[in-house]
Amino acid sequence: MSTREIKQPTADHPITISPTAGRVQVRVNGELVADTRAALGLAESTYPVVQYIPLGDVDPAVLACTDTRTYCPYKGEASYYSVTAGDVTVEDAIWTYKEPYPAVAAIAGHIAFYPNKADISVAPD
Repeated sequence: MSTREIKQPTADHPITISPTAGRVQVRVNGELVADTRAALGLAESTYPVVQYIPLGDVDPAVLACTDTRTYCPYKGEASYYSVTAGDVTVEDAIWTYKEPYPAVAAIAGHIAFYPNKADISVAPD
């Protein structure tokens, strides 16, 4: 049995999580599927900031769990959801860390949308 490496954020690979100022809305196929003022912005290394949205602020009617799993040594095991909006289903449009590592524990109970699979907007209050 192999053991997965667990990495901690460092100066060379920083990860910061902070509340997003304003309202985050997500549309798939033009349909509003998430709306929150409680998003968390996760900035990791040189990657664009990712908006993590509380699962409770996502329309549960559009979600379907998939069997896809990936692993991040900084955050843990991710599971995925497909989103059905209208007559369009977007496979694995969302990922979530159900049991994130302690360094990113704040994102537990939150989901993130792939920006190439959804329209994510952040508007100031």
